[in-house]
Amino acid sequence: MNFVQQRAQLLARLRTAEGAAGRPANSVQLLAVSKRQSAASVRILAEAGQSCFGENYLQEAQEKLPLLSDLNLEWHFIGPLQSNKTRSVSSIFSWVHSVDRWKVAQRLSDQRPMALPPLNICLEVNVSGEKNKSGVAPGDLSELAKAVVSLPRLRLRGLMTIPNPLLERASELEARAPFRILRAHFETLRRQGIDLDTLSMGMSDDLEAAIAEGATMVRVGTALFGARSGFNA
Repeated sequence: MNFVQQRAQLLARLRTAEGAAGRPANSVQLLAVSKRQSAASVRILAEAGQSCFGENYLQEAQEKLPLLSDLNLEWHFIGPLQSNKTRSVSSIFSWVHSVDRWKVAQRLSDQRPMALPPLNICLEVNVSGEKNKSGVAPGDLSELAKAVVSLPRLRLRGLMTIPNPLLERASELEARAPFRILRAHFETLRRQGIDLDTLSMGMSDDLEAAIAEGATMVRVGTALFGARSGFNA
C-alpha cells in the first residue's frame, strides 16, 4: 500500500473515531509526523492533500524544509526542544508543541522574526509524572500558561502530551486516562480565561482513545508512512 492509500485509510479511521465519539466530522486534524522520512515522501503526501507535517529533529528539518519550499506546507516542531535550538526553531516552524519551560518560551518569543506571524505554541504536560519524561508538571501548568500568554511573539494554542507507551497496550479505559487528564487541565485553563483551542494528543496506536477524550489534532507517523528508516533527503 502506498502513502496516498495509507493516508486515505487513516483519514477514514479518524472519521470513524469522530463518529464513535459523537464528534463532528473533520473536527480532528491530522498532523503527519515526517521524521526520518525523505522530502520525496513528504511531497507525495502533500500532492495528495496533506498540508501539515511534524518534525522531531531540528537538523533533519533544516535539510528537508528547503527542498519543499515550493509547497504551501505548515510545519510543526514536536520534539524535545533545548534552549540553544530556539532561534532556528522559531524561524522555520509555524508551531511548537513541546514547550515546557519559561526559558524556552521566552527565547522563542524573543527570537521569532518580526516578519512572521506569532509562533503557535502548545505546552507539553507530563500527565503521568514520569521522572525521565519532558513536560511541565500539572501543578506548574497554570503558572506557566499565564506567563506564556504574556509573551508578544507567541500565541498559546493548547496542550500536548505523550502518554506512557505501555498504555497503548492497556485496556481502552486505561488508554483513555491520560487524555482525560489533559482535557481536564485544558478546560481548567479555559475557565481561567486563557483562550485555548488545541489538544494535541493521540498517535498511531491510541488515536481512537485520544479522539474519544477530545483531541483536536493527532500526530501520526507509523500508520501513515510505515516503519521508519534512516533519513535521506
